Amino acid sequence: MCGIAGIFHHGTPKPVDPARVERMCDALEHRGPDGSGVWTAPGVGLGHRRLSIIDLEGSPQPMPSADGRAMLTFNGEIYNYRALRRELQQQGARFRTDGDSEVILAAWQRWGPDCLQRLHGMFAFAIYDLDQRQIFLARDRLGVKPLYIADLPDGSIAFASEMKALLAHPLLPREVDPLAVEDYLAWGFVPEHRSILKHVRKLLPGHFLLAGHDAALPAQRKWWDVSFAEKARGKSDDLEAELLHLMREAVGSRMVADVPLGAFLSGGVDSSSVVALMSEASAAPATTCSIGFDVAALDESAHARKVAELFGTDHHARTVSPDDWSAVDRLAGIYDEPFADASALPTLAVSTLAREHVKVALSGDGADEAFAGYRRHKFHAAEERVRAILPGSLREPLFGTLGNLYPRADWLPQKLRAKSTLQSLAGDGAAAYARAVGVTPPAVRASLFTEDFDRARGDYRAETVVEEMMRNAPARTGLDAAQYADLKFFLPGDILTKVDRASMAAGLEAREPLLDHRLVEFGARLPQRHRLRRGEGKWLVKKTMQRYLPDDILYRRKQGFVTPIAHWLRGPLAQEARKIARGSWLSRTAWFQEKPLSRLVEQHIAGRADNSRVLWQMLMLEKALSRIDPR
Repeated sequence: MCGIAGIFHHGTPKPVDPARVERMCDALEHRGPDGSGVWTAPGVGLGHRRLSIIDLEGSPQPMPSADGRAMLTFNGEIYNYRALRRELQQQGARFRTDGDSEVILAAWQRWGPDCLQRLHGMFAFAIYDLDQRQIFLARDRLGVKPLYIADLPDGSIAFASEMKALLAHPLLPREVDPLAVEDYLAWGFVPEHRSILKHVRKLLPGHFLLAGHDAALPAQRKWWDVSFAEKARGKSDDLEAELLHLMREAVGSRMVADVPLGAFLSGGVDSSSVVALMSEASAAPATTCSIGFDVAALDESAHARKVAELFGTDHHARTVSPDDWSAVDRLAGIYDEPFADASALPTLAVSTLAREHVKVALSGDGADEAFAGYRRHKFHAAEERVRAILPGSLREPLFGTLGNLYPRADWLPQKLRAKSTLQSLAGDGAAAYARAVGVTPPAVRASLFTEDFDRARGDYRAETVVEEMMRNAPARTGLDAAQYADLKFFLPGDILTKVDRASMAAGLEAREPLLDHRLVEFGARLPQRHRLRRGEGKWLVKKTMQRYLPDDILYRRKQGFVTPIAHWLRGPLAQEARKIARGSWLSRTAWFQEKPLSRLVEQHIAGRADNSRVLWQMLMLEKALSRIDPR
């Protein structure tokens, strides 16, 4: 795991100042504290910060190929690199190192862009081919590793693992994109198709960019997608055996490291499954780490401790107070773009704890998206059954009227909060799902925006991207389409961004075995009844893991990390919330109306309403943008 950066001139190959590349790399020191390097040639510069995990002394970067005709800077891990190395050696390739970086170079020289199909792992890398005078930028299938690209006024592009490295370039325009603000308020993060700055974009998951010096920059090209259109056939026992084999392979391949390795353990199904399979694959006790809270309603540490005892792990736990909001300011610096998933705070805490004992940690992320593990999947599938029975001509007037009449009763038990369900049933499945996973609804956003912002935004609406993605998904059912959107949109933009930045801020490499692309593709082929049955998500995963885990781990209600944002915004962060509407960076943009925003703040502080989600979004937007553009 590392940080990468570089500059490339398409058009005239102007000289690249190595000091600029070095400054960009210095901004990524947290991603690679073990070493650094810069290489330049006419029209190109590559930089690298290294976190040594494999071949600790033998794979410095930027790395030349064996013949010196290509240069690489690489962030990530290739889990099948040993098998690829043997295959390439049989075809005449020579290797000087024992790591995976040189295998990427040899694979590029042998197969060109088709090498990506052979790489199993998480990665973002740049290869400069000196013979072809081309740069090749590539990102892994699911977007585990990030890569930002900036268009600079001098006709070059700069690229880096994090935006803070691009901000270190003196020519980067810092104009904020209002469409990204619309996206951020809708979702709580800036999605992969956009960036908070107009002149910066992200290389999309499963895409590559191949460019030469003598032409305009081409469009990104997709090299991988996941399809829910083809379904597996077979008995449950056979599918269960295949799933277990794939899970074992995924966990085992991610246990290869030349440094201490452990796992995050929350006590939920996914992290417990990873720990169970780690323990099966090694004679030595696995090292596990968990975070607990000193409020019983928020604390899952007892479940983590039970799993640790079951498998005899070397377990490390730390209890944090939900009143500890000291890392809030640090988050803006870690994430660069505004990021409002409050579980980033405990993720940072568990990453910091893990780094005290290991350098690599396996996580359980990805199974919910691949195998329908979220509660919203259950609700969406139930709604889709109603839509299949009643045509839209009946649903729209019936449920639309009932939804408008039904009171918004957030204080009632969850089963009685029917307003959003009725409104969802009135529309189509894609629009309903986009609304269900959103953070700040369109009507609330519209009440906050000024006419100036509305003019800048035009007719763009954040939900449209997800709706179109679902309607055009390679899918058979509404649940298929929802999971497709989760994997392609929400997973990279939210979950993977959260884990990458938090772990890297602690100098820790996080690996996600349950996002092995073969597992994800297997999950997409499963018939719906093997993913969701009798209201139980991840049905086949849980059935498979019954041989390892007790029922009170497999079938307890999913909780996840919880942070008391509502309490903070009425207490220690109340004054900061008030400043959002008056005298803040946001107030000087003329994008937000002061009175409606102040009303939300005062209602929340007085306890008359829970506006914590939108206020937390606004607070993190303020902190992020004031760093990007101090004004």
